[in-house]
Amino acid sequence: MNELAPHSKSTILLVDDNPTNLGILIDFLSNSGFRLLVAQDGESAIQQIEYVLPDLILLDVMMPGIGGYETCRILKENERTQDIPVIFMTALTETVDKVTGFNVGAVDYITKPIQAEEVLVRINTHLALQNLRKRLQEQNQQLQQEILERQAALREREKAEETLRIFLHSVSHDLRNPVTGMLMVLKNVLSRQWSVVSEQESATTDNIQEIVPLRAILERMEMSCDRQLNLINSLVETHASEVWGVPLECQPLLLHTLTEKLVTQWEPMLTKNQATLKHLVPANLPPSWADPNQLWRVFENLIANSLKHNPPGITLTISAEVVTKDNLELLGNQDNSQSQIMLRCCVADDGVGMTSEQCANLFELYTRGAATRRTTGLGLGLYLSRQIITAHGGEIGVISSPNAGATFCFTLPVFASPII
Repeated sequence: MNELAPHSKSTILLVDDNPTNLGILIDFLSNSGFRLLVAQDGESAIQQIEYVLPDLILLDVMMPGIGGYETCRILKENERTQDIPVIFMTALTETVDKVTGFNVGAVDYITKPIQAEEVLVRINTHLALQNLRKRLQEQNQQLQQEILERQAALREREKAEETLRIFLHSVSHDLRNPVTGMLMVLKNVLSRQWSVVSEQESATTDNIQEIVPLRAILERMEMSCDRQLNLINSLVETHASEVWGVPLECQPLLLHTLTEKLVTQWEPMLTKNQATLKHLVPANLPPSWADPNQLWRVFENLIANSLKHNPPGITLTISAEVVTKDNLELLGNQDNSQSQIMLRCCVADDGVGMTSEQCANLFELYTRGAATRRTTGLGLGLYLSRQIITAHGGEIGVISSPNAGATFCFTLPVFASPII
């Protein structure tokens, strides 16, 4: 829309004690599409404005009673009418008269005798400027409202963060510490129990039969404490990562060395689940730039996830390779904008697989797999894994289909040696 186009349907108040001038103004302004209000002195003009606010006022300077300057001053002192543009009409041509008009708040000056075309152009110009001022004022008000809303949201976030900090401290102190203490006691009792039995070679068969069930109970209590402690730690770390991010201590890391140690440590659990793990990470891969402890947790979460959601006897494969941004299709739904070379690490299984719907939500908070009726937990492992990989500047994804296993892959930046 052209802001300087004729503003038809605008309301103009004409204030002049000369009927001839009023007749001329009424004739061409009404033909131009304006709505008109008419007053013949300042007092009647002020009274009309009490009922109807015009968009612009054409005001004669020399009038009986309240003159044009005084009328304009009264209007500008009223908060309700101070923004209405006032254009003076007068036969006075001295500079001092024009300055007086501008000082009391007029926006323009028209010299008599009136020229219709000039009046129309000035009216349209000031109506356009007034519309622009209104729009700017509305935008400023909207911006102020947005600022207030964002400030309120920031205060709410800060309040929520403080509440979360208190909650995490409470969980850590009131829940984790007692569970940790109980776990230490159980481990101590279990180790001491069998050492005492071995020393008492003359222990009777009856005593042994009493001790064995007791040990089984203690072992179950120990496993339960372990699970509770892991759950508490995961809850604390999950919500802390949401607020403060995942802390990283990155260093050049040989992936083959880390995964070799990982496989060795997981051998008892793999044996328990009758699972086979193939270690296919090449020893000649370039080092990655990663936090070894956090990366260890990612691999553990992926292995544990496969063992949890599949029946015994599956085969797991850990592999890795160097890729570029053009070769990351296995991650599926990301915008692979990295220009550097990356390491892609994969943990695959030949288990029951998942549907595409399950894959889409797998890394969300508190999402659990379809087979979790065999296990307990809140589904925090994969969510934390995504947080960790994202903090490294990598991406993580999964490809799977029912009865075809699942392949989890993530990327890590390659360590760039400084050029000497």
